[in-house]
Amino acid sequence: MADATGKQPIKPRKNGLYSGVSDELAESMRTGWADTELPDLEPIEQAEHTARRRDQLSARFPGERLVIPAGNLKTRSNDTEYPFRASVEYAYLTGDQTEDGVLVLEPTGESGHAATLFLLPRSDRENGEFWLSGQGELWVGRRHSLAESEKLYGMPCADVRTVADELREAVGPARVVRGYDAGIERALTDKVTQERDTELQTFLSEMRLVKDDFEIAQLQHACDATARGFEDVVRVLDRAEATSERYIEGTFFLRARVEGNDVGYGSICAAGPHATTLHWTRNDGAVRSGELVLMDMGVETTTLYTADVTRTVPVNGRYGDLQRRVYDAVYEAQEAGIAAVRPGAKYLDFHHAAQRVLATRLVEWGLLEGPVERVLELGLQRRWTLHGTGHMLGMDVHDCATARRETYADGTLEPGMCLTVEPGLYFQADDLTVPEEYRGIGVRIEDDILVTEDGNRNLSAALPRTSTDVEAWMARLTG
Repeated sequence: MADATGKQPIKPRKNGLYSGVSDELAESMRTGWADTELPDLEPIEQAEHTARRRDQLSARFPGERLVIPAGNLKTRSNDTEYPFRASVEYAYLTGDQTEDGVLVLEPTGESGHAATLFLLPRSDRENGEFWLSGQGELWVGRRHSLAESEKLYGMPCADVRTVADELREAVGPARVVRGYDAGIERALTDKVTQERDTELQTFLSEMRLVKDDFEIAQLQHACDATARGFEDVVRVLDRAEATSERYIEGTFFLRARVEGNDVGYGSICAAGPHATTLHWTRNDGAVRSGELVLMDMGVETTTLYTADVTRTVPVNGRYGDLQRRVYDAVYEAQEAGIAAVRPGAKYLDFHHAAQRVLATRLVEWGLLEGPVERVLELGLQRRWTLHGTGHMLGMDVHDCATARRETYADGTLEPGMCLTVEPGLYFQADDLTVPEEYRGIGVRIEDDILVTEDGNRNLSAALPRTSTDVEAWMARLTG
């Protein structure tokens, strides 16, 4: 029989080591352990921000129970799991990142909520959980006690193994963030509706459109670490030539793990014609002198904010004439896009500005028949520009994805918003509509742009962008 969290009861691991546990061994494992309670913990850095966010959420849904799960471990293969990453909504509102956690905002009347964070407590030494369970602390490491968690996160904490029963027995309307914890959703089946839960998800997404000071600092840290990761890669491009794109991927991953939590998304390390595949994450191709390598990579901080930066560099350190022509056109388009990012501007202005530049160049090169206005009206440039020019950025690489169109794509930029500006040109290797010398060239330049009170700030400006500056940068790193 499963417990309240839906997990199987404690039993020995089936690896032969504990298939038979003597009474003497069980008694030995119960005793002789030092008290490791941590007495002097301070609140996490973002605690005041997470409290303010919960208050904002509370004000939007008075009188309703709000349930935000962290999510559960997912099996990778047999008895191994993927590294856990908490749901963005949960981490945004709590700062906690542990599996199985659940934030419950219990209404205190017509207005206001009492927040409780439901977490797994320390492993029980008395019943053997800490050494007999595959998720016991002996196997996966110490977790905070509930008292410690209260200090860290600034709210009451309770045993998550009781939360499903409490939610099942509670009276009154509720909303839950779906898709992360099936057991919690089952406990709320008769109290929630898809429409009301979608409203909760949408509101939480729109809350993240404008970043606070803590978030901006985290995004800047992510961009700075990412810049160092790109420098690491340029220094070893000769080793990538001797192996494959995976040397680039592995080199950047080391920086992400040393300075952050992980990469924010699967690194795109696309050399030669692979650069024309937008999400090339196989990273198993050859890296050749004379070709370009498109690297779309980002460090995710320990608080789960990610950078998203792309540079397209010549493997041998020098752009060829046609490579430079394509690169400089993309740079010009990016400059136009960045210039359009300012408070009061329409969100899509930067996209339209960048697309106009690229369409103009494509007409000038004879690849499209003008005039430019006709090309833009019919979207003909999209055969080679392919994607939108950017997206919101934050705890998700494509942040705020469930926000309403009127507040996002059709919305207006405000100070504190952070978005990518990433135009590109991609000439597929089998595209017979362009001269042969263009085929297999793909270029994207991407930076993370913060909307400020008086314009914008490029958070990833530590990396060069012009073709001349990229060449000088590479020469300095490899000289």
